[in-house]
Amino acid sequence: MSAPAISETRRRVPIVILIAALIVTAMVICAILGEKIAPDSPFLQRLGVGDTPPSPVHVAGTDLLGRDVLSRVIYGARTALVGPVVVAAGAFAIATLLGLLSGYLGGLVDSAIMRWVDFMFALPGPLVAIVVVGVVGGGYWTAVLVLAVLFSAPDTRIVRSAVLEQRPLPYIDAARTLGISRTRILFVHILPNIAPIILAYVVLDFAFALVNLAGLSFLGLGVEPGTPDWGRMLFENRSILFSNPVALLLPAVMIILTAVSMNLIGDWLYERFAK
Repeated sequence: MSAPAISETRRRVPIVILIAALIVTAMVICAILGEKIAPDSPFLQRLGVGDTPPSPVHVAGTDLLGRDVLSRVIYGARTALVGPVVVAAGAFAIATLLGLLSGYLGGLVDSAIMRWVDFMFALPGPLVAIVVVGVVGGGYWTAVLVLAVLFSAPDTRIVRSAVLEQRPLPYIDAARTLGISRTRILFVHILPNIAPIILAYVVLDFAFALVNLAGLSFLGLGVEPGTPDWGRMLFENRSILFSNPVALLLPAVMIILTAVSMNLIGDWLYERFAK
């Protein structure tokens, strides 16, 4: 195979990635335009109706309080996406700063940061989030903060490794020779070159955060009761599995589809840009 053919193959986006991107795009649209897309109010209770199976009036049926399941799933995309985005962004900020400092400065700074990373690796993330939320309170956003700190540990190690590859390269030696400051070298010269690797892991962080936050909501430690949220819906609708299984299965499918799609996109980005 010729070089142009190989280059064309690398540029071609696999159909699986396109499907994953479409799924994520649909979730983002639901999160932004939930009020306009949802066929009914996700908060309107019909206690006289109760839980009913899918029908022409309620495509996905209703839950125990008579609320439209489809509308709640559409609205739930907002809490399902916002939290993981904040977790991924927070982990990105922490990991980028610590990884750059650790990889470039070395010495005591590197040793201190890596010991912190080792300590974070030793902690069971979801269990720590459960304990902190249960003791401190704060619910959803406390869990988001805890996960952002915990998720930054593996990302810090990845950023450090990428910086160690860049540090001995000629363009870094040239920058030092010209008297360019360390800050400029780190954020203007090194960071753009390792950004694709960081981006790939940020996408993976989003997928892991989505699953973790949904699990916390299922345990009652995430969003407030009554809030449209996929994890919370799994908890609230578990008792109507046989009367309206769609009320339980639909949010579960949304969690799986979104997490798998983001994982596929993250893996593809890593294979394309980080190797």
